[in-house]
Amino acid sequence: MTALIVVDIQNDFLPGGALAVADGDMVIPVANRLIESGRFNFVVATQDWHPPDHGSFAASHPGKKFYERIDLFGLEQTLWPVHCVQNTRGAELAPSLSRARIDHVVQKGTDKDIDSYSGFFDNGRRKATGLADYLRSKNATDLFVCGLATDYCVKFTALDAVQLGFRTTLIEDACRGVNLKPTDSQEATDAMRRAGANVVRSADVLTSKRA
Repeated sequence: MTALIVVDIQNDFLPGGALAVADGDMVIPVANRLIESGRFNFVVATQDWHPPDHGSFAASHPGKKFYERIDLFGLEQTLWPVHCVQNTRGAELAPSLSRARIDHVVQKGTDKDIDSYSGFFDNGRRKATGLADYLRSKNATDLFVCGLATDYCVKFTALDAVQLGFRTTLIEDACRGVNLKPTDSQEATDAMRRAGANVVRSADVLTSKRA
């Protein structure tokens, strides 16, 4: 069984959003083609869903600036602008995303004391989001990952998927990165490939036979 994992295609990560990823909106047409293709048995979206005082926000740490790194309860944490706050427009999935064809949504980053880049676990792997259980309940074996952002939530979702034993494929052109350093997305892609993920283009997926 195959699943498409659509990572964090939310308003705050799109141009004009609180934590906009450059060209983040360009992934939406590609993701929609994948979602609507019938290539996958089911589609899951992940959604950053932060409380307003989340510890990953620079605003929660007076005197700290965006993108500084701090120790947050024993884990290194990059500080971000306030983004994807629960029940705000910024946290909503992009309106132009084919949301009606998404079978399940997993919310993450809900604990104010720890961030959750991966769709499977928080950053300390202290708690699971329920995504792995959902996928196993559907007998999923092959996961295809796309979305935002390559160098953070896509990367850690794919790495955890590999570690959990799923055959994992990154759809490279359906992702964009934050790139605090210009090479971050490429380094993230290389890390996913080294871990055992396949790296393909959307055209390769859309023209292949359904598993």
